[in-house]
Amino acid sequence: MTPTVLLLDVMDTLVRDPFWDLPSFFGADLRALLADRDPEDWPRFERAEIDEATFFDRCFAGRVDKDLDDLKAMFRREYRWIDGIEALLTDLRAADVAMHTLSNYPVWYRMIEDVLGLSRYLPWTFVSHHTGVRKPHPEAFLGAARALAVDPGECLFVDDRGHNCKGAVAVGMQAVKFEGADGLRADLVRLGVLPVRSGDPHKSG
Repeated sequence: MTPTVLLLDVMDTLVRDPFWDLPSFFGADLRALLADRDPEDWPRFERAEIDEATFFDRCFAGRVDKDLDDLKAMFRREYRWIDGIEALLTDLRAADVAMHTLSNYPVWYRMIEDVLGLSRYLPWTFVSHHTGVRKPHPEAFLGAARALAVDPGECLFVDDRGHNCKGAVAVGMQAVKFEGADGLRADLVRLGVLPVRSGDPHKSG
């Protein structure tokens, strides 16, 4: 079945995740810094069960010489498109492909929007901050399909994490693991989601 709806993860699929800059930002090994912290604090923050101040206090207060505003400013500086993604989104938009975000992310998704204007290409339809559900929970995928009034099998889900892709497949969606914009473009052409461009190296025949 050719997918009719494209569901896209955001962090490290469309946008580089500043999480990888935390060790240099704090000047500390992140694993050591968070060793005795509750690993569920970030997921709770992503589901809007705690606010950003509570998240920061639980994880970093009293351990680092930075405050919440410093952390948010660093994230804003480091948000940028994954190489090749903006051109791919432009082509998908021009081809009138139905696209929606399906992202585990807290209220900070608004900072991404401020910096990059992601909604020029696709809406922030399904973000865990609003849905209260994180991938790979089945409801993250099934809830999206219900809201869009489509069968899960009509959806193609794209994510850089294999366990999230497996979660989508488990509920009947098609899924592609993101490993770069060129590879994703080739997959979208192969699956019939994106037309072949004239002179495209992925064109068959």
